[in-house]
Amino acid sequence: MKVAIIGSGIVGQTLGKKLVELGHDVVLGTRDPNKLDEAKGWAGSLSDWLTAVGNKATVATFAAAAAQGEIVINATHGMASLEALKIAGVENLQNKILIDVANELDFSQGMPPKSLATDTTSLGEKIQAAFPDAKVVKTLNTMNCQMMVDPKQLADGNHTVFISGNDVDAKSKVTELLQSFGWTDIFDLGDITSARATEMMMPIWLRAFGKLGNVPYNFKIVVG
Repeated sequence: MKVAIIGSGIVGQTLGKKLVELGHDVVLGTRDPNKLDEAKGWAGSLSDWLTAVGNKATVATFAAAAAQGEIVINATHGMASLEALKIAGVENLQNKILIDVANELDFSQGMPPKSLATDTTSLGEKIQAAFPDAKVVKTLNTMNCQMMVDPKQLADGNHTVFISGNDVDAKSKVTELLQSFGWTDIFDLGDITSARATEMMMPIWLRAFGKLGNVPYNFKIVVG
């Protein structure tokens, strides 16, 4: 399957590497594909990433990547997601599954950042409103990127990933992709408005990170 990732930082690079390992045709979208040797935040350079994936993926502009993808993943910083997706192009997202793994976090006042999700709005909903012909599915936003692609590193995978979206078929296809990552506990919260719930989990996730440090942890729904 052709998968486009919009965003070339640590989240995009981690997801891209896993997708390449699973045999998908991956194109990583970045603002300037000519700057392959620059480090991307907490991630390495794109030239290093291409070497790590055995040059089995390509790097392109946001628009070129989105045009090629059958499925598009938004792995940008949440505060910049709408801008990046607009650069990717409405026409390049039309009728495609758009997986949103981002959180809209405001770091202007330092750590921990402020989550902009509320009980009346979420980034997932904003993306769906801005791109009404895309099939937005919110998932994987309640954990770090290493956990996204390797759930079995914790409790043999016995923990929860949430999924939200309006299109049933799109959610089914994304569920299959999650299962290929190793996820078995996939909790469908409902339509895209339920993305508010998972985005509003970020404050507790961030506080836990402050206490636990960079160790594997995640949420689990337990039913009695």
